Amino acid sequence: MALRCQKCEKPATFHITELTGDKPEELHLCEECARIYLSKDDQPQEPTSPTLAGVLAQQLKIGQTAKDLQRLDQQACPACGITFYEFRQQGRLGCPHDYICFANELEPLIVNIHGEMKHVGKRPKRVHSSTDARTELIRMRRDMQDAVEQEDYERASELRDQIRKFEQQQGDQ
Repeated sequence: MALRCQKCEKPATFHITELTGDKPEELHLCEECARIYLSKDDQPQEPTSPTLAGVLAQQLKIGQTAKDLQRLDQQACPACGITFYEFRQQGRLGCPHDYICFANELEPLIVNIHGEMKHVGKRPKRVHSSTDARTELIRMRRDMQDAVEQEDYERASELRDQIRKFEQQQGDQ
């Protein structure tokens, strides 16, 4: 069952947890009520640590007029077809390519939530230590393919040589 807005009973699309008091306060709001709620945070107050609500308010204010928001909502991932509007409604992305497609909009949220843009947490025990090497090899091959597509053959040949050298080093280990 979908949660309803605490102000107007529309479907809640913003779920805000305020950590300003003794215990967390959860708010479930529709987009319209969330805008009103977040705009109240604009009034000058004592400097505090940024909250997710504050970041969302900042994100919604930065030049996003109704036309800008409508244009952004219609932007879709070429790989899976999810629109930014669908992401905002569901809170889930459709595929890994969405992080690239919606990078400008997601980056401030990810940095605020995780404090970093790069994962620095634990790894599963069953993952081999060569995972980083494979990831680097995949990145270099993708860069080489991009260079070929852009007809930057010098860069492509440099990357080819780096890949060969990298593969030799991995084979020696």
